[in-house]
Amino acid sequence: MGIEWRDSLSIGVEAIDNQHKELLSRFDKLLNACQEGKGIAELKVLLLFLEEYVHTHFRDEEALQKLHRYPEYESHKAEHIYFIEQLKKLKAETDKSGVSTHHVVETNNMLLKWLLNHISKVDTTLGKFLKSEN
Repeated sequence: MGIEWRDSLSIGVEAIDNQHKELLSRFDKLLNACQEGKGIAELKVLLLFLEEYVHTHFRDEEALQKLHRYPEYESHKAEHIYFIEQLKKLKAETDKSGVSTHHVVETNNMLLKWLLNHISKVDTTLGKFLKSEN
């Protein structure tokens, strides 16, 4: 099993696309670690990465949307806020009780849904909008 970047996920902004590629790469590492029975250790690394990533990536993406007066900005930002809330809940739970297999499964599900729904639909719609402006 593996997750790889597809050009169909590109929004046409190199910095954002590179951030998405990094997220996919990190998620792929988690999936591979799970297959090797090392998911819990890799999840700890991934959670630290995600804490920084969501703030940087969402800030950059939202600034781009504001700059181009993207009409779906508010709903797009709401999805970012929802993801941050889910991540905070997961982090609080792992801080309280430690990282377990349950958390690995939950994170896999959360990231898979995010990749399938947000990046492949919501972000690519943003990309189409940006390309139509040029």
